[in-house]
Amino acid sequence: MGCTALIVIDMINTYEHEDADVLVDSVRASLPGVDAVLRRARADDSPVIYVNDNFGRWRSHHGEIVQAALAGRHSELVEPIAPDEDSLFVVKARHSAFFETPLAYLLGQLGAERVVLCGQVTEQCVLYSALDAYIRHLDVVVAADAVAHIDPDLAEAALRMMERNMGADIRLSHKISFDAPSTRRPGHARPGHAEPDRDAPAIPGDATPGPGP
Repeated sequence: MGCTALIVIDMINTYEHEDADVLVDSVRASLPGVDAVLRRARADDSPVIYVNDNFGRWRSHHGEIVQAALAGRHSELVEPIAPDEDSLFVVKARHSAFFETPLAYLLGQLGAERVVLCGQVTEQCVLYSALDAYIRHLDVVVAADAVAHIDPDLAEAALRMMERNMGADIRLSHKISFDAPSTRRPGHARPGHAEPDRDAPAIPGDATPGPGP
C-alpha cells in the first residue's frame, strides 16, 4: 500500500515579487491550515516535501532560500511553517511542482501514491501541480483552508477544476488523514476519490460551500 506525501508549495517566500501585497492577507489566513496539515503529516511520519521557487537565485541551495525568506518582509508568514530537519526540499523554476524537477522520482522512491497539496497560489502553482500529479496517476487531495490566492474568483474556479477535472478531493485540513489508502487503480485514467468535503470553503476565509461534483 502506497503512502501519502504532503507537498508544501511556495510557502518559503520573500514577498518581494509582483502581487505580493495582494497575496499576503490570503497567506496569513491560510497559515493555520498549513500548520495543521504539517502537524498531521509529521505526527503520522508521512513525507513532507517543500517544493519552492528559487526566485532566480540559481546558485542558492534550500537553506539559503529559507534564510532569505526569514530575512524578508514577512518573516512572520514563513517562520511558523518553515521546514524542519526531516523535511525534504525540491527547487522548481516554473509553476508546476513537477515541471523539470525530481519530484515524481522522489515520490516514486518514497512509495507515495497519494499527495496532499497546500501552499500558494491556488489558481497558479497549486492548480498546475494538481494537474501534473493527476496525469502521473497520483491521488490528489487539496487542503482548502491551507491554500492562498491572489484572485479569489480564479481561486474558487481553480478548486472546482481540480475537483471536477482532476478527481481531486477538496477538504479542510483537519479532515485530512495521512493514513488513508490510495484509491488509484492501475490503468484507469480518472481516479476514484473520496466524497468531497461539502463543508470546505472554496477559499480560506470564504464562508460559502465548496464546489459541488
